Amino acid sequence: MNLNESDKGILILGAREAIQSLFVETVSPVIDYDYHPNLRNKMGAFVTLTKDNRLRGCIGYLESDINVYQTVCEAAKQAAINDPRFPPLKYSELEKIYIEISVLSPLQKIESYQDIEIGVHGIMLEEGRFRSVLLPQVAIEQNYTREQFLSALCEKAGMPDYSWESGLLNIKIFTAQVFSEFGNRKRTNEQF
Repeated sequence: MNLNESDKGILILGAREAIQSLFVETVSPVIDYDYHPNLRNKMGAFVTLTKDNRLRGCIGYLESDINVYQTVCEAAKQAAINDPRFPPLKYSELEKIYIEISVLSPLQKIESYQDIEIGVHGIMLEEGRFRSVLLPQVAIEQNYTREQFLSALCEKAGMPDYSWESGLLNIKIFTAQVFSEFGNRKRTNEQF
């Protein structure tokens, strides 16, 4: 699915208003799904919040049973108050946060680590009790090789970073359409 610029703008606005609704009463916009049919689709999405070019929250859903607009709004709220790495966002921070949205393709199982294309694929690991996800843009931002990307995925899951070397782990890949409020900004070296 390719979102057009209007679709992206509505998703950014929806994410911003969803976060604001945590602090002040807002009126949810009415989406004209006839004019924006892409927003009806059930797609996974992540919302990444940054403040002063540093990660401030990132939560999302690899798959969703609700439409992408609702998924983005829910992910935005969760990124603002429920990312366990950070305290809940404060009202005073609203004007300082920057929103990036990643709308995901369906997950696809890999046959080989060679199937992973850096800068194109995000990766999800589910190995027993170990789980983690890295979005496609992380590899680019961190200047990772495929091997470093896999090591970071294992480390994020709580496994030794070399775990992927002993055989093919249960990994799935996905692509993402990534867009943000104010174009691309350089972020510091933090994993999302």
